[in-house]
Amino acid sequence: MAGVIRVGVGGWVFEPWRENFYPEGLRQKDELAYAASRLGTIEINATYYGSQKRESFARWASEVPEDFRFSVKGSRFCTNRRILAEAAGSVEKFFAQGVGALGEKLGPINWQVPATKRFEAEDFEDFLKLLPRSIDGVPLRHAIEARSETFADARFLSLAQRYGVAVVMAADSDFPLLAAHTADFAFVRIMGTREGEAEGYPPEALDGWARRLEVIARGELPDDFPRIDGAPQGNGAPAEVFVYVIDGNKPANPAAAMALIARLPPVT
Repeated sequence: MAGVIRVGVGGWVFEPWRENFYPEGLRQKDELAYAASRLGTIEINATYYGSQKRESFARWASEVPEDFRFSVKGSRFCTNRRILAEAAGSVEKFFAQGVGALGEKLGPINWQVPATKRFEAEDFEDFLKLLPRSIDGVPLRHAIEARSETFADARFLSLAQRYGVAVVMAADSDFPLLAAHTADFAFVRIMGTREGEAEGYPPEALDGWARRLEVIARGELPDDFPRIDGAPQGNGAPAEVFVYVIDGNKPANPAAAMALIARLPPVT
């Protein structure tokens, strides 16, 4: 048995996509609805740089299908700091902007920790304690995208598991691939699409990614993912998987996401 696999991209407003993804003549205000009709999830990235309006979150939720989910990127003002434990005010401000207006369309919050931030167990645990479990009556799920090799530490993964926070598995990139099941969902970023490939990757590479994602959805880890000694490896419980084809050759990312969707079981 496996969990649902949702595949998408980061954002939906990108000029080159008007040439190779969106139909000619589609109005910009209709781009989200179109993207959501082709994809299973989108990561909202604008929240990383600044606050949005509650009305915007509510409108976005109204424009996508019932089974669609957004992930939301946590504010850089929460994570781009020397001492994460001092982020309480920024975390409170982030959630006060109205993220809860996404309602049941809300997927995980992705907290991206920059490569300059080294793992410090006490400080990191204090940050996890700041993350609320619900907002406006909407349950919250959190994921940590750590970009420093110092987070390749069983203590980090064990803390994430203790607090039910997913560890982002960032693949095909210059950042460490931290592979572990630490929550009841998984968060995967596929970051290596390339020029010269209409679907971002060769067909055999897309086949390989589809197989890996199905393994992850079974609560296991792919054989070719690195292991960290002493880290949680998964217990075989089905996991909902959020997958984002992001960075790399960005113009090709929607095509890569759709190619993966075509290779995976449908979201039901």
